[in-house]
Amino acid sequence: MVTSAHASEVQAGAVLEIDLEALAANYEILKQRAAPAECAAVVKADAYGLGAERVGPVLAAAGCETFFVAHLSEAIALRRALGVKASIYVLNGILPGMEDDFTAHDLRPVLNTLEQLDLWPGPAALHLDTGMNRLGLSPEDVAALAAAPERLRHVDLRCIISHLACADQADHAMNDEQRQLFDRLRAKLPGKPASLANSSGIFLGPDYHHDLVRPGVALYGANPTPGAANPMREVVRLKGRIIQVREIDTPQSVGYGATHRATGPRRIATVPVGYADGYLRSLSGQGVGCLAGVSVPIVGRVSMDLITLDVTEVPGDAVHVGALVELIGGGGPTLDEIAEKAGTIGYEILTSLGRRYQRQYLKAGKQPR
Repeated sequence: MVTSAHASEVQAGAVLEIDLEALAANYEILKQRAAPAECAAVVKADAYGLGAERVGPVLAAAGCETFFVAHLSEAIALRRALGVKASIYVLNGILPGMEDDFTAHDLRPVLNTLEQLDLWPGPAALHLDTGMNRLGLSPEDVAALAAAPERLRHVDLRCIISHLACADQADHAMNDEQRQLFDRLRAKLPGKPASLANSSGIFLGPDYHHDLVRPGVALYGANPTPGAANPMREVVRLKGRIIQVREIDTPQSVGYGATHRATGPRRIATVPVGYADGYLRSLSGQGVGCLAGVSVPIVGRVSMDLITLDVTEVPGDAVHVGALVELIGGGGPTLDEIAEKAGTIGYEILTSLGRRYQRQYLKAGKQPR
């Protein structure tokens, strides 16, 4: 009989380990890199898929006092998890009808338009658009605001922010263009703490740090310096459980569409992880795992609930029902490597991680809880 302590792990098709000690260590790395600027944390999209209610308190215990989310609903949930001390900003701003919720939960909107500025009388950040053309006041809006400073008198402005478009490309000319424009625009407004750098922006140097940096994906282990060694610790590890092993030979095929055909005797392991779990379909014939230290390729298409791997080269006694294949992290591909094979970025891999995994949160000493 399976004990209750292990039942959920055995019942799940895969185990997702989230290393909270590594998360806290990553915050410390970024905090030291940005000093003397304050280091905030971006925990939108449920902490990039890892669980904001678990991640937020760990970051707060590591010294983080300022958090950013995308939606009001995320902010309300985070406030419940963090208690009263943290400052929580909502990047998507405030719309009519939201005022009472912001006040009741002590939340701060990031004001993206002049209309939002007129709507909110409390603590807030002001977003200046320096080239992304998504959210924020345009240079023309800033000029209009500078000409009518009375529009700011009712707002408790705590921070002026912008967002870098190309920070992950350290030599991209737009980085310096945005930094200079940001400095020119905020010079027209009351002197307030400034924030420009995201994860990769922190590594562009002190000129980009200003008073507050806002790392996101680097906290969760993705490489903020593409093309160079990853300075962050691994936070996520995904292991899928083998549920069937079979022998095939020429000319048998594997999976939907018969896209993979055997050219000789092969051994195929089936693992219950698929695109419904965030293991993207674009990894069909591209993804790899690791079993007993041996790289094992995905063969055939990724389906909704299953992937198939060629485990022919793995020693026989290591291939059995119940064995765990490293799919992300550990001995398998890193988060960034699996993203590259999928033709995407680590952000999408993280935020797509499914809810069918057995999630294990590891604290100091690598003990799950």
